[in-house]
Amino acid sequence: MTTTQNNRVLGKPVADKIMAEAGERAAQIIKQTGIAPCLATVLVGEDPSSHTYIRMKHNRCKQAGIESRHFHLDDSTTTEQLVAKITELGADELVHGILLQHPVPDQVDERAAFEVIPVSKDVDGVTYGSFARMWFDESGGFPSCTPAGIIGLLDACEVSLKGKRAVVIGRSPILGKPMAGLLLARHATVTICHSRTEDLPSVVREADLVVAAVGIPNFVKGDWLKPGCVVMDAGYNPGNVGDVDFESCAPVASLITPVPGGVGPMTLAVLMNQTTLAAAAQLNLSGI
Repeated sequence: MTTTQNNRVLGKPVADKIMAEAGERAAQIIKQTGIAPCLATVLVGEDPSSHTYIRMKHNRCKQAGIESRHFHLDDSTTTEQLVAKITELGADELVHGILLQHPVPDQVDERAAFEVIPVSKDVDGVTYGSFARMWFDESGGFPSCTPAGIIGLLDACEVSLKGKRAVVIGRSPILGKPMAGLLLARHATVTICHSRTEDLPSVVREADLVVAAVGIPNFVKGDWLKPGCVVMDAGYNPGNVGDVDFESCAPVASLITPVPGGVGPMTLAVLMNQTTLAAAAQLNLSGI
């Protein structure tokens, strides 16, 4: 498996391996129980990007042998109606993973909807319970998919994190904050920054690992970087542009993820893998 091209870290080979493992696990679950792992997706409204992301997720389900169900609610859906639908899916023993597509319309309390997803079915890692388990390095939940995918890429490239300085730029609840927790669990020394951090370049310049997840195109510049550092670009902005100015950063970094083709493929692969793990746990199957 070739994970790098020059110093570019390619996500697809690693994601393909994870997808193959998820497919093997799904096949074993079906063989032993006659029940296919099932991911239920819920989409509220007509956001075109959200529809695209949902199609991609269902295509990956088909590829891995995972059953998928989709529930599309209209723009006028209330918090109460969304919570009722997710509660119904949470009680369905044939649904093993639940994903609420972000964003939801303004009148919906997204956090209230997330919190009725049972932790055992929170394969997207968005609930308080999942975050707490991840942060305290305890079993029983799943990490957010993109941060887990970044850890998978670092492992595939044999990047040692123990004792290294890591800077995470971004503090979102499903990317920056869980990323910091996963890095801490690997014994990295972690600094969480954001767009308002004073003298951000000087902070970034201390890092052996930079994870860019701030949501601003081409935000991180090459002259911010410590020579030889590793750069993981988790940004995805209009025009297939990441949060890292690739042209100036690539010559400085020892390893760097391109956008597209770097972190992106890992997110869906992790989602599929976590769905099969959730199914195995709910069906009391061990060792698969």
